[in-house]
Amino acid sequence: MGDGNLVRTALYENHLQAGANIVDFHGFELPIWYTSIQEEHLSCRNKSGLFDVSHMGFFEFEGDEVLSWLNSIGTQQFINFASGKCGYTHFLDENGHIIDDMIFAINSENSVFGVPNASMISTMWEWFNSKLPSDGSIKINDFSNETSIIALQGPESVSILKNVLGEGNVVSRFSCQDIVENDLGITGWIQGTGYTGERGVEIFIPNNQAASLWDSLISYGAIPVGLGARDTLRLEKGYLLSGQDFMWPGLGIESESNLPEGFLFRNSAETNVPFGLNLDHDFIGKESVINSMNSGARWCGLVCQERGPNPRPGHMVFDGPTDSANKVGYVTSGGPSPSLNKTGIAMGYFENVSMGQELWIQASSRRRVKSIIVSTPFV
Repeated sequence: MGDGNLVRTALYENHLQAGANIVDFHGFELPIWYTSIQEEHLSCRNKSGLFDVSHMGFFEFEGDEVLSWLNSIGTQQFINFASGKCGYTHFLDENGHIIDDMIFAINSENSVFGVPNASMISTMWEWFNSKLPSDGSIKINDFSNETSIIALQGPESVSILKNVLGEGNVVSRFSCQDIVENDLGITGWIQGTGYTGERGVEIFIPNNQAASLWDSLISYGAIPVGLGARDTLRLEKGYLLSGQDFMWPGLGIESESNLPEGFLFRNSAETNVPFGLNLDHDFIGKESVINSMNSGARWCGLVCQERGPNPRPGHMVFDGPTDSANKVGYVTSGGPSPSLNKTGIAMGYFENVSMGQELWIQASSRRRVKSIIVSTPFV
């Protein structure tokens, strides 16, 4: 624990020794950067990036019919996934609104691991438990507090992982397994997932093993990366951010980005994500998703076509540069792209638009910046 109610991960001292700039992130003391966001971003894209993401949750769902149960409450078709595979899903309320999104990993036909977002751990714990069968056939375990999560990402991640944990722990994209015996004595779970779009892994281990593994990965070339670059990396790949690109009405709060009331209350169809939604099974909120398939706003990417103030969450977007233009939506995520020579990129929900269309972002009170609609990822 840190000062007041802030939580320190098992790697807090390691971050300080590396010169990290520590911030309060959803109640955790975590590094926003070590050197600079730009440098760390490009390091992950071109070499490697090492992230402490221990603020994320770690649940286990277990029971003889656990895959069928998850099938009934999530947008993904869980029963299509074999043991040793990972996937992405949304969990919706009865009105189709996204409560949270989650990466899951199939440990066995009776056991599934899930990683809820940091700010949603307690909310999802309560929601999952409210949906459990009355016969006690499904059980949920919360390993969040006792688990450290280290993400190793980037083109050099495979070679670094081989050197530290051995070739037997190198997993392919969206595959997973128990960590096999290694020289460091590291135990736990490893999966070929991450939030950067690069090849890499997320490693789930007991807290008392975190510092040893972190230092060993760095000794073989892994470069520490803070939350700042984690956000720009996910933005370039077009990944949703819970609480910023969607928000559950049940939380009783609104966006901090000056968006209209309820603007972030979205369903899976509106997010336009090309994976994670399978309509070949029944799940909570399915009817609302289907009803919105052919109408309403859609989540799209924008690339700025000229220099100007960078797009930021809450910026209005218009279909023309003049005062008579129609407002078509708002930016939910945006900023300069380190991989695209700091070109402004953005994502948001827009109505009655099409790919390749020119739109204008109200980037300041005096300036609208011309942009074009594109499909993500940006890089």
